[in-house]
Amino acid sequence: MPTTPFGARATLDVGGQTVTIYRLEALQKAGLTDLDRLPFTVRILLENLLRRAEHGAAPPDQVEALAAWGRRQESDRELSFLPARVVLQDFTGVPCVVSLASMRDAIAQIGGDPQWVNPLMPVDLVIDHSVQVDKFATPDSFAYNVEKEYERNRERYALLRWAQQAFRNFRVVPPGTGIVHQVNLEYLAQVVYLGQEDGQPVAYPDTLVGTDSHTTMVNGLGVLGWGVGGIEAEAAMLGQPLYLLLPVVVGVRLSGRLREGVTATDLVLTITQMLRQHGVVDKFVEYYGPGLSGLALADRATLANMAPEYGATAGLFPVDDETLRYLRMTGRSDEQIALVERYCKEQGLFRTEGMVEPQYSEVLELDLSTVEPSVAGPRRPQDRLRLSEVKRNFHLSYPQVDQRSAGGVAVATRTEVKDGSVVIAAITSCTNTSNPSVMLAAGLLAQRAVERGLRVMPFVKTSLAPGSQVVIDYLTNAGLMPALEQLGFSLVGFGCTTCIGNSGPLPDAVAEDIQAQDLVVAAVLSGNRNFEGRIHPLVRAAYLASPPLVVAYALAGTVDLDLTREPLGYDRQGQPVMLADLWPSLTDVAEAIARFVRPEDFRRRYQEVFTGDERWRSLPVPAGALMAWDPTSTYVRRAPFFEDFQLEPPPLRDIVGARALVVLGDSVTTDHISPAGTIARNSPAGQYLIAHGVDPVDFNSYGARRGNHEVMVRGTFANIRLRNALADGREGNWTTYLPTGEVMPIYDAAMRYQADGTPLLVLAGKEYGSGSSRDWAAKGPALLGVKAVIAESYERIHRSNLVGMGILPLQFLPGQNLATLGLSGREVFTIQGIAAGLTPRQPVTVQALRPDGTVVEFTTIARIDNPVEVEYYRHGGILPLVLRQMVHAHQR
Repeated sequence: MPTTPFGARATLDVGGQTVTIYRLEALQKAGLTDLDRLPFTVRILLENLLRRAEHGAAPPDQVEALAAWGRRQESDRELSFLPARVVLQDFTGVPCVVSLASMRDAIAQIGGDPQWVNPLMPVDLVIDHSVQVDKFATPDSFAYNVEKEYERNRERYALLRWAQQAFRNFRVVPPGTGIVHQVNLEYLAQVVYLGQEDGQPVAYPDTLVGTDSHTTMVNGLGVLGWGVGGIEAEAAMLGQPLYLLLPVVVGVRLSGRLREGVTATDLVLTITQMLRQHGVVDKFVEYYGPGLSGLALADRATLANMAPEYGATAGLFPVDDETLRYLRMTGRSDEQIALVERYCKEQGLFRTEGMVEPQYSEVLELDLSTVEPSVAGPRRPQDRLRLSEVKRNFHLSYPQVDQRSAGGVAVATRTEVKDGSVVIAAITSCTNTSNPSVMLAAGLLAQRAVERGLRVMPFVKTSLAPGSQVVIDYLTNAGLMPALEQLGFSLVGFGCTTCIGNSGPLPDAVAEDIQAQDLVVAAVLSGNRNFEGRIHPLVRAAYLASPPLVVAYALAGTVDLDLTREPLGYDRQGQPVMLADLWPSLTDVAEAIARFVRPEDFRRRYQEVFTGDERWRSLPVPAGALMAWDPTSTYVRRAPFFEDFQLEPPPLRDIVGARALVVLGDSVTTDHISPAGTIARNSPAGQYLIAHGVDPVDFNSYGARRGNHEVMVRGTFANIRLRNALADGREGNWTTYLPTGEVMPIYDAAMRYQADGTPLLVLAGKEYGSGSSRDWAAKGPALLGVKAVIAESYERIHRSNLVGMGILPLQFLPGQNLATLGLSGREVFTIQGIAAGLTPRQPVTVQALRPDGTVVEFTTIARIDNPVEVEYYRHGGILPLVLRQMVHAHQR
C-alpha cells in the first residue's frame, strides 16, 4: 500500500477472518487527539473521515480539525461524510427512483450510457407508508387492507420492481413486512459494516442516511445515521458526500431508573420537551451516564427515534453489552456479534461501566426516577402534559367547547360522539411498536380490561399496526392477541398508518355527526407526530401516548377526563374501573419479554424478507435500463427537473420583481408545505385526477402519488390548516394574486405568476420547515416558481433541501422579521448580490417596494452554509450538478 497521511491502516483477526480497519489510535499516537474525551458521535465521524483521507477521498486537514474537537471549536468548519448505506421508505423512495430513472433518460438523450446512473452504495427501500386503515376491528382487516394497498399502488410497485432489477446495489422490502426503521433496527443494521477494499474485507462503523427523519431510531443501536431529504439521499446514493459543520454534541446524562407505571414513551416525551426547550436544532445529542445500564435497547431506540421531534440531527447511544444482547435477541449471527464486539472495543467505540465520561459541548441531566406518566398534544409532539393535565389542556386548547356548553347547545349525537370524544385510537408508528415493553404492556392491560368486562366505545376507530411481523408473534405467544382483538385492536397492517395520516375514513355516521355540529374530537395514538390536519381532517385534537394508554383512552372514549382520578369504565357489577387497576407492573412486562420475545421468530420472519408474497412476486416487471413510462399513469411520471438539460449551468441572476406567494408564521412544518394525507375533491390536485379519469374514491393519498409531479405541485401548500396572511382570512390552499387582488388556490395563482414571468418568494417566521424530511416540501415550491424563502430560522433538513432544489434560503438578521420591518408581503421584492457570485452565509440585500411607493431595504443572510452548497445552488440543485459531473467524468 502507498504511504498514507496518518498510517492508520491495519488488520484485525475476528473469528478466523482477517479484516482491514483504520485505527483511530493512530491519531492519538500522533498527538492529534485524546480519544477518551471525544463523544462517541465524534469518534464515528472521525473514523469516516480518516478512512477516506487514507485513500485521498477526504482532505487530511478535515481529519485534524475533527480530531481536535473540544480543544478548539471552529463553528464554521465544514466536514464531509459518506455513509455506508442509504435507506428509503416508499413515499420518499419512489420520487428518488423516479429522479434516478429520469436522470437515465437525460443521459440517454445526450448520447450517454444510462447505466452511468446507478447507486454506488447499498440502498434498501422498505415499502411501509402505503397501507391505509380502510377496515378495522375485524379478523380480516389485515388481508383487506393489504389487498386495497396493492389495488391502489400497482403502478408504483411496478416501478420499484423495475428498479430492483435495473439498478445495482438496490433492494426492496415488499409491502406487509414492517416499518423501515423497525426493519432497520431488527435486521438491516449491522452496527459494524463489512465492506470490500481491493478485494479484501474492510470493517468500519455502520452509518447511514435515510429519506425519513426517524432514521435516527437506529441510533439506539449505536449506529450513527439521520434523516435527509430525498434530494440529498439521491446524491449520496450517487457517491456524493454530505457536508456538515464541525458538530456541536449535547450530552444528556441519565441517572436512576424508571419507576412503576412509567414507560419509555413517557421518558421520550419528557426528553423531547426538555431538549426542545434547551434548543438542539442542528446539534447532535448523545446519551451517557449510569442510567444507560437500566435502559433496554428498545427503550433507547424509542428515545433515538424522536430526535426530529426534539430537533437534533441524531440522538446516539454508544455500543455496549446491551447492544450485544439485543443483537442476540433479534437473531443476528454469532459471527456478526463477534465482529461488533471485537471491532468496537479495538476502536474505543464500546461503552463500559466506569469508563471516562466524554466531554460535550453542552450537558443536560435527567434522573429517570423523576419521569411521570405523560402524553403530548394536542398539536405538537414537544407539548408534553402530565396524564392528569389532559382534561384541563383540552378545554384550554379548545375554548369553543366550553362556550358551546355554556350556550346550552346540545352536543350529544346519535352515535354518542361529542366534544372530546376519542374517535381514533391507534397503536401505530415505529416509535413505540418497536418496543416489546410497551406493546406487551398494552396487551396485558387489554387482557385485564376484558376480564373486567370492559368494552371500547362504538364510535372509536381502533387499530393495531405494528412495525414488524415479530410483534404479532410475541403478542400471540403471550396469549394477548385475543384480548386486543376483542377490544377492536385487530391487526390492520404492518406499516406507518395513522401516524402519517393513513388513518382511513371514519365511519360515515361518526363523520356526519362531527361535521353537523362542528365537534372537536380527538385521536390518541402511539406515534411521533400530531401536527394539525395530519391524523385525520375531521380530528382537531391529537395526543401522543404509549400503547397501553391508547387502549385506556379507547375504553374511556374521551379525553375529557382525568385518567389518574376518574374511572375509565365500569365492570359487569357496575363498579368503577381505574387505570391503576389495569396497569401491568414492570415485573409482569419483564417476565413476558423474557418468555415470549424469541430470536427464532426474528430469524424466521427475516429469512426471506426481500421475497414478498405471491401478490408481490406476480407483479409485472418492466425490463431494460430505461423506465418504460406510461403516459396515462396518474401515479408515476418522468420528473420534469431535467428537461432541456444542458451540460453547462446558466449564469446566476439576481431575483427581480418577485412577489410573495405565501406569508406564513412560526413553526410552519413540512406537513403544511408538502402534500400529505387525503386529496380533496375540489382541490387543484383532485380536479386534475378527475380530469384524468380517476374517481374520487380512488384518489388514494398524496403520499402514494409522490411519483407524479403534476399531483404534487398542485397539492403544495394545500394543508387544510395552512394560515397564509395573503389568504384574506381563509385557512388552507388560498392566496391572493396580488396584481389583481383576487383570492384563489395557491397553485392557480402560481401558474398566473409563471405566465407573467414573475418570480415568487415564501416569507415565514421561526423554524420554517420543521417536521418530516419531505423532499416535496422543496420540490413543490420549486415547480411553483419559488426562487427564494426569507425566514427567521430554518429546520436543518428543510434548509438543505431548499438549496438542493436551487431555492435560495435567506434569513432575517437577529431581531428582524416582517413585523419589525413593517412588511405585509404585498410588496414587490428585489434580491441583489446573487449575480456577482455567492459565498457561504454572505449578506444579501433585499429591497421591498410597498404598494404606496415607499421602499424598505434590509439585509439578510444567505443560508447557503458551505462552498459545496454554493455549487449546488449555481447548478440549480444537487441532481443537475451530479449529472454534469457524471457526463464530464465519462467524457474524459
